[in-house]
Amino acid sequence: MEKDTQIFGLRAIIEAIQANNTIDKVFLQKGLKGELFQELEFAIKKNGINASYVPVEKLNKLTKNNHQGAVAQIAPITFHDLETLVENTIASGATPLFLLLDQLSDVRNFGAIIRTAECTGVNGIIVQKKGGAPVNGDTIKTSAGAVFKIPICKVDHIKDAMFYMQASGIKVIAATEKTDQTIYDVSFKEPCAIIMGSEGRGINPSVLKLVDDKAKLPLLGEIESLNVSVACGVFLYEVLRQRL
Repeated sequence: MEKDTQIFGLRAIIEAIQANNTIDKVFLQKGLKGELFQELEFAIKKNGINASYVPVEKLNKLTKNNHQGAVAQIAPITFHDLETLVENTIASGATPLFLLLDQLSDVRNFGAIIRTAECTGVNGIIVQKKGGAPVNGDTIKTSAGAVFKIPICKVDHIKDAMFYMQASGIKVIAATEKTDQTIYDVSFKEPCAIIMGSEGRGINPSVLKLVDDKAKLPLLGEIESLNVSVACGVFLYEVLRQRL
């Protein structure tokens, strides 16, 4: 964790939350008690901040300072409002293209996807507040700085974004092997949002039920899947191929 994106100490983190700093994740010491610790837990829950309970050894590795049982990671970017982003994109006259990431967990995959998305004209990336990869130094490095050039939104649940997209006339297309259609059978010419799943589980089944269409990549080898960032790149360049 980079020192310039790190806060440690119970009161310091509480004050950062109250000051509306964009906090990606808080690491809390397992088994810790006390009034101030409970106050921090309440603030985390109230603001929907991603948190993990870890052994004290983990916190000691994150910082050599007196962390008091809590270390937080501040996002180095400002996240965008979903509704404003969608409205502005539609108003611009462009054919909307968004990416929804359903709890993608690896920061390097996240960074690689951001880089490809910026190169292919994606209007914005939407992630869930909890359970997803943070925007940290590794994300920035892997994205080659693209993280500062493309809007990223955080929502309470990926379903919230899906419902809003669909209500705005944007079709949600799932990248999943659970279909007979390949990407060459599906039209990406109209406004659409492509949803990519996590590295291990893929797209959550409850989310998959709500999509408008599904598409998969044809795989001719013995390995059953591609790395998610590679798969995302193939999807995005098929969108470009159809739209150009």
